[in-house]
Amino acid sequence: MYPARIEQYVRPQSIAEALAAISQYEAGEAMFLAGGQSAMQAMKSRMLQPQCIVDLQDIAELTGIHQDASGLHIGAMTRYVDIAASTTLGNAYAAMSDAAAHVGDRQVRNRGTIGGSVCWNYVASCTPAAVLGTGGILVLQAADGTEREINADDFFLGPLETAKNDDELLREVRWPEAPAQSGSSYKKWGLITDALPVIGVCVAVTVDAQGNCSAARVSLSGLANGCQRGAAAEALLQGSAGDQNACEAAMQALSTSVETHADMSADADFRRQLIRTIGSEVAMTAFARARA
Repeated sequence: MYPARIEQYVRPQSIAEALAAISQYEAGEAMFLAGGQSAMQAMKSRMLQPQCIVDLQDIAELTGIHQDASGLHIGAMTRYVDIAASTTLGNAYAAMSDAAAHVGDRQVRNRGTIGGSVCWNYVASCTPAAVLGTGGILVLQAADGTEREINADDFFLGPLETAKNDDELLREVRWPEAPAQSGSSYKKWGLITDALPVIGVCVAVTVDAQGNCSAARVSLSGLANGCQRGAAAEALLQGSAGDQNACEAAMQALSTSVETHADMSADADFRRQLIRTIGSEVAMTAFARARA
């Protein structure tokens, strides 16, 4: 199919120019375009019918990965390929690199961006689950100059739905400086290597001086309700030694606590089995990275 008529295309050079362009339209009439890997398909099917496209790819201030005293920062227009190759993330936020390394195929990874993915928030998507599992903070800026920081727990509202307003631009995703001995991991299973996740699991942990888990976050992708926290697993991981038995018990509890569904890719029981097997592996990797 072909997109509905698009009346204006704007390619700003700065955040200020992008926000000024979007403010000329009523809510829903204009949209920001990041990598376009999902949005262009939605426009071709006329799921999206914007009057104006504001293309963000020339805005240098939206790209890059850096770490400072306040923590880790990834610009919204930073591409998957750069996140996958980054040495800045460290063990604490390695799950972001894990997820980016296996998003789509090579072409998607060279065009797709972290900002486009988290704002689209597709039901089966690696990046939103990794941001949620590692406790990312979404930094939004509006045309009137106001800025909001929203925790990932409050940002992802459901499939294709987030807390971002139409007149806001996602500037970056940031994470606070991680405690010592923190590690994270992400892995998905799809029908083929480059497929969307039938199930994806992210685990982030911190261990204390005795090697026991003092904090844990777990998230899932591939379920009908979109990316979501795994509270049952978190509760069992905290205080545990993070050994194989503890990880398996946590993922067993998680697999029975969430609602799984059947579709052409897998039935509900197979999704629960994936949570157990992939989840245990991911948790063990997260603990190994925390202790490294």
